[in-house]
Amino acid sequence: MDAMQSIRKLGFRKWYERTLLRCHGNLVLLLLAMLGLLIGAEAYSHELPVSSQLTLLACAVASAVIGYWALRGYFKLMREAEFAADQAVCSQCETYGRWDITSEDRAHKTMQVRCRKCGHPWQIALLSTDATP
Repeated sequence: MDAMQSIRKLGFRKWYERTLLRCHGNLVLLLLAMLGLLIGAEAYSHELPVSSQLTLLACAVASAVIGYWALRGYFKLMREAEFAADQAVCSQCETYGRWDITSEDRAHKTMQVRCRKCGHPWQIALLSTDATP
């Protein structure tokens, strides 16, 4: 489910909270992958049999790949959440994240929103999920 559908279904605040939770889940995965990489490096020895060396090398490579994937996911989700959050404040009454979506433009990833407190309309742009850092 893309960000626009999630915001419509959950509301902005819950979407933002869940996106940050997913983001920080990637950070925890990154830390665990780096721990696995360090353990593999510590366990490696030239005196081990070749099969054990290859197994440790494969585990280290897998940990590095998982860590890289988790880091990219962390930055992607954090960038997406913060980009939307920076636009979520009503310029009239300074209310944060309390708005309703009035219309969507999926092609340009924009939403027209209206403040629940004062009724002021503005546009929020979302980052494209296929953008790469």
